[in-house]
Order: sequence, then C-alpha cells, then structure tokens
Amino acid sequence: MKAVIYARYSCDHQREESIDGQLRECKEFAQKQEYLIVGSYIDRAMSAKTDNRPQFQQMIKDSAKGGFDIIIVWKLDRFARNRYDSAHYKSILRRNGVKVVSATEVISEGAEGIILESVLEGYAEYYSAELSEKVIRGLTENALKCQYNGSPIPVGYIIDETKHYQLDPTTAPFVKDAFEMYASGKMVKDIYEYLNSKGVKSSYGKPMNKTNTTAFLRNTKYRGHYCYRDIKIENGVPRIVSDELFEAVQRRLNKNQISRSRFKAKHEYFLSSKMVCSDCGAFMVGESGTSRKGTVYNYYKCANVKKRLGCHRPSLRKDLAEKLVFQKLMDEKFTEDMIERIADKVMEVQKEENSAIPLLQKQLAEIDKGIVNMLNAMQAGILTKSTKARLEELEAQKEKLELDIMKEQLHDEILTRDQVVLWLKTLKTLDLTNDDNKRILVDTFINSIIVYDNKLAVSFNFRDGA
Repeated sequence: MKAVIYARYSCDHQREESIDGQLRECKEFAQKQEYLIVGSYIDRAMSAKTDNRPQFQQMIKDSAKGGFDIIIVWKLDRFARNRYDSAHYKSILRRNGVKVVSATEVISEGAEGIILESVLEGYAEYYSAELSEKVIRGLTENALKCQYNGSPIPVGYIIDETKHYQLDPTTAPFVKDAFEMYASGKMVKDIYEYLNSKGVKSSYGKPMNKTNTTAFLRNTKYRGHYCYRDIKIENGVPRIVSDELFEAVQRRLNKNQISRSRFKAKHEYFLSSKMVCSDCGAFMVGESGTSRKGTVYNYYKCANVKKRLGCHRPSLRKDLAEKLVFQKLMDEKFTEDMIERIADKVMEVQKEENSAIPLLQKQLAEIDKGIVNMLNAMQAGILTKSTKARLEELEAQKEKLELDIMKEQLHDEILTRDQVVLWLKTLKTLDLTNDDNKRILVDTFINSIIVYDNKLAVSFNFRDGA
C-alpha cells in the first residue's frame, strides 16, 4: 500500500529536530507494515487546534487523486486536536479511500479501537484546551500587576525591565497631537499623513494608514486604562490624553462611523452529524426561520424534507433536542460507576493492543540466559577471542532490547488510569453554555441519535455489549 507521512509542530519555540524525529519513527513504522512511502506533508509552527494548515489542506485535496492509501502520523494529535476537524476530515479521507494511522499508538480495527481512538482524540483536545487555560492564567497574573502581556506595544509607549508600560518620549507627544487634531475637526487621513511625516510607525512597525489610525484613536491605554480580557485597571499605564479629550474623540468617531448591516448570527448545530430521521434514514440538518416579529428560530430538519424528497418528518427545535441529549449523556455516562468502567476498559484495551512487549521480554530472557552461560564458561577457564566477542555481542543485544522495551512501554502507556478518570470527571463539570464543550461531548460520546415521533433514541460510543 502507498503511504504519505504528515508531520507537524506547534510553535516557533520547537525546532526542526521535532519534525526529523516524527519522520524517522513514521518511516520505521511504514517499513514494519511494508508500506511504500510516496511523499510527505509538513506544517511548521502550526497548531492542530485549527485546520488552517497549508500542507494539511493540500494533503486532503491530494487524497482525492488516488495517489496514496494511508496517511501516517506520529501521534493522532499531529492530525488534529479538535474533535470536529478530526471527524470531518477523516470522513473525507474515508470517501477517498484513505486511512489515517498512528505510528506510535497501537489501535485495533475492532469496536475497542473505536472507543480508544475516541478517548485519545478527545484527550488531545482536552489537553490543548487545558494548556490554553494555563497560559491565560499566567497572562492574567501579569495583567493584575499591569505588566506587558506580549501584544503589540501601542505607539507612545515602551516596556521597562520590570515589564511595565512607560512613556516613549520620542513618540508620546505625537499621540497627543493626533487626538487634539481629530477632536478639532481634522480627518483621519490628515492625522495619519501627519504621523507618517514625523516618522511615527504603527505598533507593527509599518506606516500609519486609515485602519490603524482609527484603531489608534480607540485605544483606551492612552487615557491610562490597562485592559486584558475582563481585567480593567484605571491608571494602570501612564496617561497621554485627558478623559475629556479621549471622550470627545470617541463621540466624533461614533458619529462618523459608517453604518454596516449586521451579519446574521450563525448557530452551530452540534447534533447534525449524529441525528438521523427514523422514517427515511436521512440526517437531520440545521435550519432557521424568522417570524413576522423578527424572532429567529432554529431547528433540526430532515434533509429529505428540506429537499422535498417525500419524507414528512416534523422539524425538531434545536434547543429542546440538545437539552434532552446532553441531559441523557450526563445522567448515564458520568455516574461514578460508569466513569470507573470506562477507565477500566481503556486500561484493558491498552494492554491488549501491544503484543510487542511480551515478545521482546521473552527475547531478553533468552539473551540473559546466554550471557549467564558465557560467564559460567569464562569462570570455568574457557576464554577465547570468540567467547569474548560473543559476550560483547550478547550484551549489545541486551542493551538494544532493554531500550526497545522502554520505548514500547512509553508508547503503550498512552494514558494512565488516573488521567482517564480525571478527564471524565472534568467533562462532567463542563459549562454547557460553551460551544467548544458541547462539541467535545458530542464528538467523544455520542454515536447516533434516531428521531421518532415522540422520542429520541440515543446510542453512545461506550455501552454494554460493545
């Protein structure tokens, strides 16, 4: 079978060696599986939380050409750390006859493989979200001290050695001039032409223009306000303009702002890839409608009803359907007993998956026996060049086997039981008003939802007998 390798690292702090390591292990895996490597796709300094990765998108596009059958990744989180993206693109690849495999995570083809892959991908997304929370926590601590948090430094300021904002004596006077000019009736164009004539550059080191000058005039730091997310501290940075001057500029900006039509709010239909009409078997897809009073209503509607293909299934209110499904999920899958059972099953599956360790341990025992025999022979006075060479050979084999066992154990211990339990208990407490949380729960646990006239039949990925 023909295969390609997809490799990725997340940020500029990582190095090219990260890619080399991924490629090396993927090639070793391909050789063991007798796959023919026909190419590779590599994204550098690209997060898997987004699908906006050039080489990734090129690989998905190329999969339709039939040039390869397998995509090898070092770990599944190299492919995606977003459950929605993972399911979406794997579905496309399946239609194109292409399968994604992990070089270091041994996942079977059966039912156990489905739940293990689901948990691995869900955990990768959870880890990504948790890492993001830790970063935000650190930035929040900086913000409470009014320290610089890494964003572009506004014109008129510099950062001192304690990471606090200080006035830039060379550009701060021009900031005040710009506010006074606009308050007195000058146009934005007049202001950025003035700033450019004085050699003032934007926060990104580029010439001033209409867009960055308007944003410049909106920046509350110039009135002394420090802002980060929900943290707002008055006099947290040195003031350049008075409150009166700042407010006068805002009133004029608001008055002159060009009105734009509001974009219709987009709602995500979390169950659309899981919910099926019991009458015709078509998916229930998102649909919205507006009443005469302008109220927007959102529904799940049978795709065949929408296409007028003969089905007469009534639409189902989005908020009601999601409320019922999430309540069912929370009631059945997050009990103490079920959490323990899922954790036990994941541990059981992980042990079943790796058959390499027992074989390597058997080989190591045979090598140890051979070394003992050689040492006994040497103690008995049998010492020749060949026995010494054989002993050195056995010791080298033993060292390699011990290293191979260590690698397999590292790969085999994908998740500890405590990690699985903690993750499940964390999911139990997720805020269901957050769209990301809803997506994680649906993609990880919901297998299908059949819509009947008076009920929803929910089937989970983890259930008795599966």
